[in-house]
Amino acid sequence: MAVFGWLLVILLIVYYFWKYRRPKEFPPGPPTLPFLGNIYKLGSQDPLKLFQKLRKQYGPVSSLYIGGTPMVLIQDLSIAKEVLVMKGTEFAGRPDNPLLDLISKKKGIALAPYGQAWKEQRRFTLMVLRNFGLGKKSMEERILTEVMHLIQAFKENMSTPFDPFHFMDCAMTNIISSIVFGKRYEYDDDALRNVLSYVHQNLKLLSGPWALVYNEFPMLRSLPLPHQNILKNIQKIFAFCTKEMDDHKATFVPGEHRDLIDAYLDELQKSLMRAFFPFLACGSCWTSGQGGDKPEQKGSSFDNENLFTIATDMFTGGSETTVRTLQWGLLYMMANPEIQERCQQEIDAVLGNNACLKYEDRERLPYINAVIHEILRFSSVLPFGVGHAPIKDTLLSGYSVPKGTNVLINVHSIHHDGTHWKSPNKFDPSNFLNEKGEFVKPEAFLAFSAGPRVCLGENLARMQLFLFFTSILRNFQVSWPDESSEPDCTPQFASFLVPSPFKVFLKPRQEK
Repeated sequence: MAVFGWLLVILLIVYYFWKYRRPKEFPPGPPTLPFLGNIYKLGSQDPLKLFQKLRKQYGPVSSLYIGGTPMVLIQDLSIAKEVLVMKGTEFAGRPDNPLLDLISKKKGIALAPYGQAWKEQRRFTLMVLRNFGLGKKSMEERILTEVMHLIQAFKENMSTPFDPFHFMDCAMTNIISSIVFGKRYEYDDDALRNVLSYVHQNLKLLSGPWALVYNEFPMLRSLPLPHQNILKNIQKIFAFCTKEMDDHKATFVPGEHRDLIDAYLDELQKSLMRAFFPFLACGSCWTSGQGGDKPEQKGSSFDNENLFTIATDMFTGGSETTVRTLQWGLLYMMANPEIQERCQQEIDAVLGNNACLKYEDRERLPYINAVIHEILRFSSVLPFGVGHAPIKDTLLSGYSVPKGTNVLINVHSIHHDGTHWKSPNKFDPSNFLNEKGEFVKPEAFLAFSAGPRVCLGENLARMQLFLFFTSILRNFQVSWPDESSEPDCTPQFASFLVPSPFKVFLKPRQEK
């Protein structure tokens, strides 16, 4: 019996090493352990430093195993462009992630699989954003109104150093809320404070070890382990959004669109009408010329689950990258006062004392524009973007990548690659300026991704960053409050790259 037991153990070890071996022609990577894969490496060091080592050892295309799940890592611009653009459709899928799939039900846009339903939802959402003024004067005015609220909140708290994050977080959330829910919240609103707290907790937990445990070990999912906190927070976030949506449904008037929810409810009614009366299948979003072919009449993807997921995703995630980028911007200005001073000199020279700031002013403020893009590059708030997955077995740079494999692009590595940037490892706005001082955007800038899965809110984020950042520097001198220390610009990894909490000291500016 003892011999049989040892033989069984040996056979199990051989089986698991065989199961977890890298397939033929799969990208190279470090040795894997049964059950764990390469989790032991991820848990022992900063993922940015680990990925840097992988590139040196295995080249620009390598692989890791998260438990038993393979992941391909891209750390080269040309190969990233191949994934995002040249083979953008082939890599337009999303990898399976049991925890995120449970939350999103694979609905909506951000995490939904590539296909006709995703195309319909994305096309419709872009159309609604344009109808509500994205890229137009009306959206600019909406943002500038919130800018005024933020500036006032800063003025009321500037007597002593304070942490600006909460105020900026509420301001950015209010922009998204005005589009999704048709309302804004006061910065001291308890319901808003609570829901934003749950969002930030989950973003941190989703990048932690217990999310990996949930994904890799199904038998542990129902146990009272820390991953249950993610699900509890999600239920609280969902309850907040459900209340807002129920209020809308109770006061909804067809044809009168206050926000995205109203527009979606209208389309939902039209989809039901088309289902019962096929001759009405010329729905407004397909006859308006808003990009693409008319969908096949096999049933509409418009339903309450898609509406809920889109609204929730936009409300909870639509402002996170923007507010974190603005947070980094204030920190970099305190760490580089000479850059802040040059920004303010350009603002004063171009706008003077009285001119109302406009989004089109970015064309006349090349240095400010370069600084904002440098904040995006240097911080790389979303360092690995969102995972892509091939929708069929695909060749990439000579390697075979099976359908559904998680393909991760290390945007942070590309943004700090010395072959593409004048000053890759220091904060330097000249990375986005030519010899004449004109703004230029290098090909290696991938803050908003590219191709079919390019960020849905790119134009909104650009408008917000320019109007908020420029307005803050126009109104205030931003200083580090502790003369005995320097600003800490070391990023902390929590799904996003975020700075450690910090305080600012603001002084009102007298424009010259």
